[in-house]
Amino acid sequence: MTTKHILIIDDEYDIRAVAQLTLKTVGGWEVSSASSGHEGLAKAVSEQPDVILLDVMMPEMDGIETVRALQANPITQAIPVIFMTAKVQAAEQRRFAELDVAGIITKPFKAMKLPEQISNILGWSQA
Repeated sequence: MTTKHILIIDDEYDIRAVAQLTLKTVGGWEVSSASSGHEGLAKAVSEQPDVILLDVMMPEMDGIETVRALQANPITQAIPVIFMTAKVQAAEQRRFAELDVAGIITKPFKAMKLPEQISNILGWSQA
């Protein structure tokens, strides 16, 4: 079994730290992180993660602009993206779904359940 690699793109340090710790310890996955859309795009190209957890609301380059850039790049367009967002209104959720993302995880999320949520969205079996 190969270890899955997750890239977290979120401007909030605490969110990245909690998610990274949980995904490593509970999920047993390799995790890297980026604090902006621009940094995340560069890491997605160089690291080729199995999935990207992407914050929607970030300064400068938000999650929507970031996912569009990922989808436009032949090197990253096949990487599944899961949005992490506090935007829970039905209209917002429909708008996100139209962007062809793999799934949406709402914030605040339960850290210990994060690996299970990701596995369920992507159809991964957990060890």
